[in-house]
Amino acid sequence: MSAPRRSLWIPFVFVGGMLITFAVNGVLIWSSLSTFTGTTVERPYERGRQYNQVLAEAARQDALGVRFSVRAEAGRLTVSAARQDGTAVGGILVGELERPLDGSHAPVSFSPSQPGVWRADVSGLRSGQWDLRARLETRDGPVDTRQRLFLP
Repeated sequence: MSAPRRSLWIPFVFVGGMLITFAVNGVLIWSSLSTFTGTTVERPYERGRQYNQVLAEAARQDALGVRFSVRAEAGRLTVSAARQDGTAVGGILVGELERPLDGSHAPVSFSPSQPGVWRADVSGLRSGQWDLRARLETRDGPVDTRQRLFLP
């Protein structure tokens, strides 16, 4: 009688390694197809074709020369707007806060406190990083701003 071969396990290890590779690849493929699509905006092709309009609007707003300053302190958000020469810009300010981490939104109700300065109560919001998206309706046309801030 001949002794049993000691290398009979090699084909099983090879087949088992391939099965593990297929299983891991299957999980990664399923995960990539069921999560983030890579699209951050709806209808990206159409938006890309309209990018010249976006650039023209940005140039119009830059020509107005309105600069925003945002402060967050003790449950209150203060936004001020002034031209490059320092004169206050009046108008109606509307805005929204967006949390970049989870995408939650919170509308912000601004009320004017003095010419070119608006205040809003944000005491009910969680502390952390937020993005302010605001639009100032002036007599010269709307001016948009987007600024990242930290609520204490």
